[in-house]
Amino acid sequence: MNSRTIGLDIAKIIFHQVCLDQHGKQVSRKKLRRGQLLAYFANLSACTIAMEGCASSYYWQRELTKLGHRVKLLPAQHVKAHLRGNKNDYNDALAIAEASRVPGLREITPKTIEQQSMQALHRLRESTIGDRTALSNQLRGLLAEFGIIFNQGIATLRKSLPAVLEDAENGLTPTFRDALALKYRQLCELEQQKKDLGKLIDQASEPHKEIELLHSIPGYGPILSSSYYSVVGDGKAFAKGRHVASSVGVVPRQHSTGGKVVLLGISKRGDPYLRKMLINGARSVVNHAHKKDDALNVWVTRLVEKKGKNKATVALANKLARIAWAVIVSGKPYEENHAV
Repeated sequence: MNSRTIGLDIAKIIFHQVCLDQHGKQVSRKKLRRGQLLAYFANLSACTIAMEGCASSYYWQRELTKLGHRVKLLPAQHVKAHLRGNKNDYNDALAIAEASRVPGLREITPKTIEQQSMQALHRLRESTIGDRTALSNQLRGLLAEFGIIFNQGIATLRKSLPAVLEDAENGLTPTFRDALALKYRQLCELEQQKKDLGKLIDQASEPHKEIELLHSIPGYGPILSSSYYSVVGDGKAFAKGRHVASSVGVVPRQHSTGGKVVLLGISKRGDPYLRKMLINGARSVVNHAHKKDDALNVWVTRLVEKKGKNKATVALANKLARIAWAVIVSGKPYEENHAV
């Protein structure tokens, strides 16, 4: 592999690349259409290609790696610091190439097709839940204008709507009643889609022993386990569990100066969906910790008494992220005696 570095600014149709030699001097630049990209790099000798981690970057990473190139995926926020002059595609590609040559800059871990597929299923399920929530809130608001109020809960709304549609004395006009019937069917369809996507996630999880191992950890159900695997994979991209917790954003932000260490709230970096699932899983453990006497739950109970439930929940989410990494890397299920 030669010492050239190519910064590639990817897009939907038009791609721009800038090539640097071993001394960091720009030697060429070129604009390529999508259909030309793989053929162009297939005719180049193996080199280092750097891209921002963004939409479709995992696909191009896999395809360019097949051609024998070394591909680096870089966090966009670190590339921004190297941008000079006005923003345009060539300057973006140059900034990517220069950022890739900085020693110690952490690269984004590539995802396998299985991880991407799992993550896509979770994204579809999450968007379905969002659509269902939005529709139920809209129906509640519209019916409240007619004096029809429901108790909390989407299940309560779904069970109560048929009675509202059949009640001829509630003041609803025939036209609005027909529209309400359409939306009721849509609400039922969204609920069924959520269940079907959950089943697909379970099916996709079956071949992966890592996900089965994660089920042994307190707070890890099918959704959190598969979501964790879609982000962390086999765990080999991380040197230790603390790096996983940091990448998910359940560690304190730091604002230190003059030798004085100041810790703030959690950083909230990385995948927000996985962070939310970790917090939810940790909250379920915290809510039942006082009923159990193993080491982890005793630690949680003491932390709740000292710091309060919310801080204890986030601290446990941090610990669960690290425990999950240890379980995946070791290939052994969770053991209570080694948790704390």
